[in-house]
Amino acid sequence: MDAHLLVAAHGAALLAVARAAIRHGVQTGDVLSLNPDTYPIALQQPGATFVTLKIDGVLRGCIGRITPTRAVVEDVAANAFAAAFEDPRFGPLTAEELPGLTASIAVLGTPAPMAFASEADLLSQLRPGVDGLILNAGHRRALFLPSVWETLPDPESFLGHLKHKAGLAWSWWSPNAEVERFETAATSAEAV
Repeated sequence: MDAHLLVAAHGAALLAVARAAIRHGVQTGDVLSLNPDTYPIALQQPGATFVTLKIDGVLRGCIGRITPTRAVVEDVAANAFAAAFEDPRFGPLTAEELPGLTASIAVLGTPAPMAFASEADLLSQLRPGVDGLILNAGHRRALFLPSVWETLPDPESFLGHLKHKAGLAWSWWSPNAEVERFETAATSAEAV
């Protein structure tokens, strides 16, 4: 199923799964176990998702997968738990943080390799607000969701910060760089 159709039809159910996974994690410290067969067929299909958590609009965790290796509903539950308790940028979420916490889910479309002759050519092809990017440079890799355009609306800044996230210098460039673009369909942020 197309990511946009999936979110339109099942976004509320996915947010409910994320909410349950986070609350279960706070109460037990464990990942929520669920049976995908009890969900609609569309949520049983393999899918790649990212779960983003914020407190008062400030990032509190964001974890996801690029490759669909498990049912969408399982991916959301696992990523919600990981965003809350395993994001290395933050300590584990506490019960005291729940009242201000919101969650949103991005369902990823299939990444497509980009062809470009130079960094300038790559920059000219970027679609602000639409493209998510995956940068591969040797053993270094970084990903930005399309939502990052909200804080980095300039293509040069977007790419520069993506390189920095990969551990590369802002000015780094290589003709061997590999870049893939993808789109997402995202739910609105809802209280957990």
